[in-house]
Amino acid sequence: MHGHAAGLTRLPPAAATAAPRSDWGTLARLLPYLWRYRWRVGAALVFLIGAKLANVGVPLLLKRLVDALSVKPGDPAALLVVPVGLVVAYGALRLSTSLFTELRELIFAKATEGTARSISLQVFRHLHALSLRFHLERQTGGMSRDIERGTRAVQSLISYTVYNVLPTLIEVTLVLALLAIKFDAWFAWITLAALVLYIAFTITFTEWRTKFRRHMNELDSAAHSRAIDALLNYETVKYFNNEEFEARRYDENLEKLRRAALKSQSTLSLLNTGQQLIIATALVAMLWRATLGVAQGRLTLGDLVMINAFMIQLYIPLNFLGVIYREIKQGLTDLDKMFTLLDRNREVDDAPGAQPLQVRFGAVRFEQVSFAYDPDRPILHDVSFEIPPGKTVAVVGPSGAGKSTLARLLYRFYDIQQGAITIDGQEIRSVTQASLRAAIGIVPQDTVLFNDTVEYNIAYGRPGASHDEVVAAASAAHIHAFIAATPKGYETMVGERGLKLSGGEKQRVAIARTLLKNPPLLIFDEATSALDSANERAIQAELKRLSQGKTALVIAHRLSTVVDAHEIVVLEAGRVVERGPHAELLARGGRYAQMWRLQARHEPD
Repeated sequence: MHGHAAGLTRLPPAAATAAPRSDWGTLARLLPYLWRYRWRVGAALVFLIGAKLANVGVPLLLKRLVDALSVKPGDPAALLVVPVGLVVAYGALRLSTSLFTELRELIFAKATEGTARSISLQVFRHLHALSLRFHLERQTGGMSRDIERGTRAVQSLISYTVYNVLPTLIEVTLVLALLAIKFDAWFAWITLAALVLYIAFTITFTEWRTKFRRHMNELDSAAHSRAIDALLNYETVKYFNNEEFEARRYDENLEKLRRAALKSQSTLSLLNTGQQLIIATALVAMLWRATLGVAQGRLTLGDLVMINAFMIQLYIPLNFLGVIYREIKQGLTDLDKMFTLLDRNREVDDAPGAQPLQVRFGAVRFEQVSFAYDPDRPILHDVSFEIPPGKTVAVVGPSGAGKSTLARLLYRFYDIQQGAITIDGQEIRSVTQASLRAAIGIVPQDTVLFNDTVEYNIAYGRPGASHDEVVAAASAAHIHAFIAATPKGYETMVGERGLKLSGGEKQRVAIARTLLKNPPLLIFDEATSALDSANERAIQAELKRLSQGKTALVIAHRLSTVVDAHEIVVLEAGRVVERGPHAELLARGGRYAQMWRLQARHEPD
């Protein structure tokens, strides 16, 4: 299926052109997933409020403890004055803060992990539902990084909002209320002013530096894609001695990434310094006011300790608020990228109310089919032919004539622009894709295998097939003897994309896989092109046996492999120029006869 991938690259990838949605829009997309765990969220919030009430109670107890210790040093009755109850209560409050926090995390973990799992699975399913065009355009490395970061973003967003932002807001509200009620309003106003200034500075500065972080992520994905691409094409790199060239290209990407990371880090340092300045100024103002109050006798020493404890308690979560805001912004950016993948339009989708395909006889018809991958470059023009039930029809023609495109269209990797393709009178666009593909077995020109065992790859034709069924399919495809001769037999690993097997061996695995699937309709897309003549003849006989009583479409380059076909369709520049049985086409002396003579000259055997 090598014919037309080049034509696809001219189409702009939709993901690149899609504008990022707003942060609130991204959060709104996340909420339905969380809504399934609403009871857990509610329970977690109860524990959260409990933890914060205990936390705010600590400085209040500390004040009472300090004020109760108004004894002179060296007083023999000092030990009797120690408020044991307050000391124990102080310890209990500290413990209950941790206890409530742990209970909240325990309750909420299931919601976080469950949501991340649901979204990841949905993205995975959606990617498999997207068209072949999308998968020919995408870069695996960069896309896998986007999914990985998106999944992490789900977890970080939920945990940061529930574990950090909400608790801080609750604590700030409680502290402000206490300061305003117990002391003069100045304490509350200083704290509030510092908070507003701190949050405004953090948000404005982080918004400004998000673009650096986003640019850094793009460069990270690009570097990752470059590395994956070079490693997947290891042999090609070696053929042309291009290790240094690839290393240089990778290093260029790494250098851009380094510069972007430095810029991101320097802006981060500026942000941290600004935040510390605001916090320090507020602390000084509060302590000055409290010290003044103690000196004037308006406040006790316990009050000073309490105000200081409150400020430290606020200061710690606030210190992280900047980091949290950055992480939330980053999480929203990463999640948006993953949702953008989910929003990719399914070019080929089931029609509303699509019914499963019912194969009774297996008659396939192409009726005035016209198709183009790219509107500027039509591939098929008004193609019509029929494959009668249980018969084999071969399509031949020069490279780029559109032969493999016919297989892709019948398998519905793409939808046609004009005409109709029917199976037993049912238009393939009106039936479900799952039922259509279950009815068709395809042996492609270029077999790609999973990096797993030989048995796994053959059994992929029908997951759940027994070992004996796998062996029977392998024997029928003439690969059993080869597998049995290897030290690990059916447990032999085939390597990434099947690189440890020869072209012929991979093709036999593909044929075994299709034999195991045992569908009523078959497509052989130049299925023996990777084999030598002796192997080709053996496999050809096998394919003939495999297609006995089944409807088969054979796409062939070597004409000697299709002489027994019920009908041969000659395709040239996307049009049917001749059709008929082998002998009749030879007698006609047209395009087919010309191709036959040309191939016979090159293949005297």
